[in-house]
Amino acid sequence: MPSFAERVEDYIRAHSLREAPALKALRRENETKPRFNMQFTPESAQLVQLLLKLMGAKRGIEVGTFTGYSSLAVVLALPDNGKLICCDVSEEYTAVARKHWDKAGVAGKIELRLGPAIDTLDALIKAGGAGKYDFMLIDADKTGYDSYFERGLTLLRAGGLFVFDNVLWGGAVLESSGGGADTRALRALNNKLASDERVDLSMLPVGDGLTLARKR
Repeated sequence: MPSFAERVEDYIRAHSLREAPALKALRRENETKPRFNMQFTPESAQLVQLLLKLMGAKRGIEVGTFTGYSSLAVVLALPDNGKLICCDVSEEYTAVARKHWDKAGVAGKIELRLGPAIDTLDALIKAGGAGKYDFMLIDADKTGYDSYFERGLTLLRAGGLFVFDNVLWGGAVLESSGGGADTRALRALNNKLASDERVDLSMLPVGDGLTLARKR
């Protein structure tokens, strides 16, 4: 018997989800591979697509690409002249992403930079990227979230959007202390964002927790 949460998820997907065939194909492939279980949820992806369309986003940065589900969703929501810079360290996982980007005909809108994301973000700032980007999606190593956020505050324009995934971390952040390095880092970030006057904020119980923050 499905749990209440599972039934709600099924209902939401049946009555709201409009997943493009290219996204569904990638999600189905990931579901056949146990190691590919870190995928952005389709509900989260669709919410991000809606927000990007509402704000007229054209240029963005993704930190943590994995097999490409969120990046594919993002570029499908961007205009023809849109551009997404993807930061990741895995050639293996991003090879899957590249395959699906090519199949969907959107590879030309994506620039994949392999290497530590901090180095990529610092290079973008050095190259004059301050204030030039509309959004940043962060779904990578949790201990790096705060550093990515701080650099993103430089790179995003006023009114730009941050999207942080996994901010509930399976409920581990609900405890006041303890946990591993990832849990502690997420808990600290959540506490910081709650009172950070540089952004407007909303944390949502979508997927494993999604925080939206608008740069003021």
